[in-house]
Amino acid sequence: MKRKMLLLSLFLFTFNVISNAQQMEFWLTDPDGKIHFQQQPSISPNTANQAVNTIININENEKYQTIDGFGYTLTGGSAMHLHNLDDTKRAQILQELFGTDGNNIGVSYLRLSIGASDLDEIVFSYDDLPSGQTDVNMTHFDLGHDRLHLIPILKEILVINPNIKLMGSPWSPPTWMKTNQHSIGGSLIAGYYDAYALYFVRYIEEMKNEGITIDAITIQNEPLHPGNNPSLLMIADVQAQFIKQSLGPTFRKHSINTKIIVYDHNADHPDYPVTIFKDSDAKQYVD
Repeated sequence: MKRKMLLLSLFLFTFNVISNAQQMEFWLTDPDGKIHFQQQPSISPNTANQAVNTIININENEKYQTIDGFGYTLTGGSAMHLHNLDDTKRAQILQELFGTDGNNIGVSYLRLSIGASDLDEIVFSYDDLPSGQTDVNMTHFDLGHDRLHLIPILKEILVINPNIKLMGSPWSPPTWMKTNQHSIGGSLIAGYYDAYALYFVRYIEEMKNEGITIDAITIQNEPLHPGNNPSLLMIADVQAQFIKQSLGPTFRKHSINTKIIVYDHNADHPDYPVTIFKDSDAKQYVD
């Protein structure tokens, strides 16, 4: 009998552990992209890298950074394809992904796009208006497109695992809030900081009305990459200003306990979050 184990680290390995022969079939994908899922010489668990002689001591009394969960993004496109499956197949897939018993994967964290991501079938926000119109009080806010596929799938997931944590990330504000009035690129107009903060509040509240709790939000997906459709450029100083001037105070005013997380991008610009954390007025609101 073969058991498959997937490990994600500096390298991506897949081992087929053959219990009778005590051999591990070793498949490798390297981070440089030079090797793509190619089989390597088999490894014996008793001799491989002297791992059998390695002892790992765990000090249960000392704690470091906590982990909220393990998972990935549930895109609008993925939700659409899942929702379009027949009920039996969809139930099997969702149980395997989110079930916490037996041999199920037990995904414990999901990232959602606030409005459309670049992996939705169409581009949309929750407050799209005709050219020249604005809605600073979010009178026209509507989860709209998310009700077609994403929200129904989330409700099925929550039945399987009601303790899963959800994080929302926007790819773009409504275009009427942006300097270029376009879904691609542009920046958030300072005069709409308060309106955009209220946009986040309405998202969290309306999802709560659907029985969906948003544990955390980030301010902007890939804030230094304004080339996707949708997308937005938001440099660190702007993100700090938006948090301390509008988002943080608005969350407190509306008793929103959802965490605020900064710099939702690659790990190659630690100066970005550091800039925000150095601003004490912004830092007080950030998880």
